[in-house]
Amino acid sequence: MKTPVQFRLNGEDVAAFAESGANLLDVLREVVGDLSVKGGCWQGSCGACTVLIDGAPRLSCLTLAESIAGRSIETAAGLRRGAELHPLQIAFMERFAAQCGYCTSGMLMAAKALLDRNPSPTREDVVEALGGNICRCTGYEPIIQAVLDAASGDRRRRA
Repeated sequence: MKTPVQFRLNGEDVAAFAESGANLLDVLREVVGDLSVKGGCWQGSCGACTVLIDGAPRLSCLTLAESIAGRSIETAAGLRRGAELHPLQIAFMERFAAQCGYCTSGMLMAAKALLDRNPSPTREDVVEALGGNICRCTGYEPIIQAVLDAASGDRRRRA
């Protein structure tokens, strides 16, 4: 049975039909078409599917689609405004903080949630905020440095 669900996605109103018991990850990707959300483990272990729900990081693979009615969802697809990249996206590029890129959208959203609530995080704050996100390719140091760069407004390219 399909259930109607209305929510805001990256600032736009969305109305969709979700299968009863469907998770948010599947609705975002298969019904709405937001492919920036990645599914890695489908059991809440990897963080690749992290989105922001009303500003808080949540694992979309563990979130029932019916539970988001009337809420605001942010995904990596909504970080960019027109041709202008979000400071986190720029810092990730400048620090080479992505290799395969699979974990990147989840990392970006977890980092955005951190910077939204704490614009001047310490390294320990960043490590804690990203603790639920697994990266198997890049390693964590470039990712941590990218988040710290975005927080400080450091736009210098690494040599």
